[in-house]
Amino acid sequence: MDITSDDQLDELLSRPPPALVASFARLDGDLLVLGAGGKMGPSLARMAARAGKRVIAASRFSDAALRQRLEGWGVETIACDLLEPGALARLPRCPNVVYMAARKFGSSGAEWETWATNAYLPGEAARVFAGSRIVAFSTGNVYPLWPVDSEGPDEGAPLGPVGEYAQSCLGRERVLEHFSRRDGTKVVLLRLNYAVELRYGVLVDLAGRIAAGTPVDLGMGHVNVIWQGDANAVALQAFELCASPPAVLNVSGPVVRVRELAERLGQLLGRAPQLTGVEQPTALLSNAARCRERYGPFVDLDAILAWVAHWVGRGGSSLGKPTKFEVRDGRF
Repeated sequence: MDITSDDQLDELLSRPPPALVASFARLDGDLLVLGAGGKMGPSLARMAARAGKRVIAASRFSDAALRQRLEGWGVETIACDLLEPGALARLPRCPNVVYMAARKFGSSGAEWETWATNAYLPGEAARVFAGSRIVAFSTGNVYPLWPVDSEGPDEGAPLGPVGEYAQSCLGRERVLEHFSRRDGTKVVLLRLNYAVELRYGVLVDLAGRIAAGTPVDLGMGHVNVIWQGDANAVALQAFELCASPPAVLNVSGPVVRVRELAERLGQLLGRAPQLTGVEQPTALLSNAARCRERYGPFVDLDAILAWVAHWVGRGGSSLGKPTKFEVRDGRF
């Protein structure tokens, strides 16, 4: 199957699997998505609506067209700056909350904004929505760089965030844990890396460089990737994992070599990749075996590579936001 339009891609990314529909049938109440205007929020909110929930999406919605699309998909929207005093308190109280508000790119040089968004705001949300079930997006960046001759750190591995962005993400987890323990709020922390689709993600970065004849640096020589539609479905089913103190779930696919990804994309694009640098003995990794066992099977990597190569090769649309997956010092 070739994906040839944004509409077709958006439909696929938001298509709810039967397991999610069944899970939602057991889940009482409406769903509120905080920070729904980012890369994953729109398809996640649409998937939830297609799976049978009333969905309210809150975000700045600086892109009016995105807000209009969400409304057309049956998602109610509220435009607000979540950091504005009183903004959270004015939102409807829903028993199910997906917390997606986060800041990564542009963190270097504006660290105070990153900490306010990633560590202060989650506490405010947990205070306002005490008693709700909260599925909170975190990141695999809370782990240290890990030996590549392993499957990566599992949910019980020691944490060691590199750089202020990653430290602020651990701050988000600790603040949510505080309110969960204090108020009994049931929370699950989803440590995600990396969700991919055809307009954004590690594979799009690699394919774009190969197509342009730009070198691919192998320094960060191993990664995890998961199809964004699968990540959406996992997140929405994860309400069943919410607990106090918070549960933790790594969300991703198996560890793969960047060299192998580049070579396979090069074959599909008909252009040999220019590889540079030396694979380091560590990388940002996650062992998401528990997630795959519980919620898989997921879209096969070979299928995703074929979709990406076809999309990039035909000049499909792009979000124009590099993932910077190759960064090793934590400066984004």
